[in-house]
Amino acid sequence: MMNRYTWRTFLLELGMIAAALLFTTPFVVLVGVALRNPDGQRGPLDLTWPPTFEHLATAWQTSAMGSALVNSAAITLVSVALIVVVASTAAYPLARYAQRWSRGVFYFFLSGMLLAGQAAMLPLYTFIRDLGLVGSLWSVVLIHVGGSMPFCIFLYTFFIRESPRDYEEAAIIDGCSSSRVFVTVVFPLVRPITGTIVILQALGTWNDFFTPLLYLSGSDNKTAPLTLYNYVGEYGADWSLVFSALLLSIFPILILYFVAQKYIIRGFASGLKG
Repeated sequence: MMNRYTWRTFLLELGMIAAALLFTTPFVVLVGVALRNPDGQRGPLDLTWPPTFEHLATAWQTSAMGSALVNSAAITLVSVALIVVVASTAAYPLARYAQRWSRGVFYFFLSGMLLAGQAAMLPLYTFIRDLGLVGSLWSVVLIHVGGSMPFCIFLYTFFIRESPRDYEEAAIIDGCSSSRVFVTVVFPLVRPITGTIVILQALGTWNDFFTPLLYLSGSDNKTAPLTLYNYVGEYGADWSLVFSALLLSIFPILILYFVAQKYIIRGFASGLKG
């Protein structure tokens, strides 16, 4: 039988529409203020028509956002790639081998999710300083990769445990090594959770402000959030320029999210089925 359209469904739809409007309004205001015409400007958040790209061009030229976006993209791409490779490779033996050591190592990684990152700031900074990486983009990469390992290994381990072993056993019978089985059989099976990890870690790395502030201060390397922070301090009185710089800083990661958001839903759906 087909589900009938009831008043509860109607109320649910109204609630979803209201939630969509609530979350969309700030972005509409952001774009509207960034593209508003200076001749029709009234209040700080007034929207005008027709739109203009004058403020975007000015913000791009005065904020040095181009180099900041390149740095943020490099940090995000390298960090996410290392997170996926290291976490998936570490999770495979933890999920497939039933020895006592594998369980102990798994819980050791899992305990990392219980530790407060703020408690390790000083020793981590000292360690990065001793390596001579303060001011380098690699310092931010290492912090993000290390901090993401417990959560990502946890996700990969449970997804690999839930995946069938038939294909792996067939590949082993055909003479494949363990590494080849992982690359050609196991890793494609956990593609949904890989997509979820990629998007979540990319968003977190791109938007991170504190780590670059701590490890890149005093250097010429700036990320998009750091550049935006300095730009707001300099041009805080001009809302159109500030909002234009903000729009430029979030545009690349926003496009990535809209393109790949289906992988997040697919990854979580696979986890619920498991």
